[in-house]
Formats: sequence, structure tokens, C-alpha cells
Amino acid sequence: MKVDWRGVFPAVTTQFKEDLSIDVPESQRVIDDLIKDGVTGIIALGTCGENNSLEPDEKRMLLSAIVEVVNGRVPVVVGTSELTTPRAVAFARDAETIGANGLMLLPAMVYVPKTNELVEHFTQVANATGLPIMLYNNPTAYRVNIGNDALDALRPVKNIVAIKESAADTRRFTDVYNAFGSRYSIFAGLDDVAYEGLLLGAQGWVSGLTSAFPHESVMLVKALEAGDTKTALEIYRWFLPLLHLDAEHDLVQSIKLAEQVMGRGSERVRMPRMPLIGERRAQIIKMVEEAAASRPSLSINKAA
Repeated sequence: MKVDWRGVFPAVTTQFKEDLSIDVPESQRVIDDLIKDGVTGIIALGTCGENNSLEPDEKRMLLSAIVEVVNGRVPVVVGTSELTTPRAVAFARDAETIGANGLMLLPAMVYVPKTNELVEHFTQVANATGLPIMLYNNPTAYRVNIGNDALDALRPVKNIVAIKESAADTRRFTDVYNAFGSRYSIFAGLDDVAYEGLLLGAQGWVSGLTSAFPHESVMLVKALEAGDTKTALEIYRWFLPLLHLDAEHDLVQSIKLAEQVMGRGSERVRMPRMPLIGERRAQIIKMVEEAAASRPSLSINKAA
């Protein structure tokens, strides 16, 4: 399946049993429900999928199960987040063999590279696979900025085609477009600047909170595509208190708790993460319940 780099790609969660082994049927159910709710693609094994809390064989097993349940209905783009370049190369090759449709490629974990090292890491992974690649820029979380100098150096690498932009500064969307035009498809990657990013030309949204509220997420993007900024803004203003959770360090626990409140998944996470407790857990539950009770009932009006 060719990846059409636009629309809503939820960063899906990995579901765990009580003993914290992977619950494959529940992980498949979560994804099947999202596809039925109209999402455009799936980001598997991203941050919300707890990529770096899974063993190598678990990643490959789970990706196989995800490809199986998706069954060609939407593209599967898989997070590629490893400690070293050789490990990332090996996973990229295996992901292609398993049946992923694209990669979401991160800088090597832990080490903070110089620009030439970052470019070489991305280039080696890209050269190891025929899959299209979305780079993941999140300087706040990973202390690495994929700047325009790196993107310029990567121009000749044909299968690096998109960037998930998770910098909080929305000027970044325009700066990348002004520098590269249509060379890279740009995705909004931070939930609480998604509206701004999409309005400024991002073609899609890699979203965390879509896992709890997929219908509203899909409607927001469709409204903007139709030129109905009024409807999109109404959804966004309703959604924003929850979308702020995506920018917090406990985003995975918060999003999985939101899924649980909405009857879509479980809050179980793997160490070093632990489920939310006390006042923070009560706060998230209240926020989700209030959002569910005040969901906008809207239709999209196409611009003339």
C-alpha cells in the first residue's frame, strides 16, 4: 500500500495484560476500532506504543499482529527508535519484510548527535529499505533538532519523504515550507498545536488523543480540508484541554487512562512508566469525563 501522507494517523497504544505481557488481541481491537472510526493511517510502536519498553522480538511480533488486523485498509507506519544505527537498520529491514508501509524514524536514542551524525544515521536507515520514511522531530523530548541544515543534506535521499514536526514553535511549519516547498510532507506532531500546524500547511496530524476521541479528530481535519475553519476551531477549542496532555511527560499514561475512561483500552503501562495515581489520575479522569459530556455535535460546511 502506498502511503498518502495526509489526514489523521493516531499513534496507537500497546495494550498489556495484568502481568504486563503484550495483549495482542486487545492491541488489535484498539486499532480495528480506530480504523472503523475513520482514521487515515496508523502509527505503530511510537511513543504511545511504548516502543522503547518492548523487547526486539516483541516489536516484531506486535508489528506482525498489527499488519494482520489492519489488512491493507490503511497504511501502517512503524516507529523506528533504537539505540544504535545498526539496530535501526535491522529493524527497518525487518519491518519491510513483515509488511509495514512506512517508517517513522527517530534519531538514535540517548546520544545527542552532531548534524553530520544525524544525517548519516537517517541515510543509512533509508538506504537499507525501500519504505518511505517520515522523520520525527521532537527537540523537547529527545534533545535533538532536525534543523533545515539536516533536511537540506537529506534532499538526495529519495525515500525520506515526510517530517513529523513536534516543535512547539508553530513558525517551524512555515520555515520548513519556505525552505523546501513540497519536498517534504509535513505532519503536525504535537496535539496542542495541531490546528495551527494544519492551518499553516501541514498535510496531516500524528495524534495521541485521537486514541480516545477519534471521531472529533477526524472531523477537525476534514473540516479544515473543506475550508470550514469555524467548525474546526470549535472542535479544537473543545478539545484543547485534553490535547495539552500530549505535551506533558506523562502523556502515555494520560492517553491510556483517557482510552480506559472512554472504554477503548487499558491504562496499563510498562516500567519505567507507572499508571497515574492520586490527584493527577483524578484530574485526568475528570477532564475526559467532562469532554465526553460536552462533545460537539457538528457537521462540516464546505467553503464556497
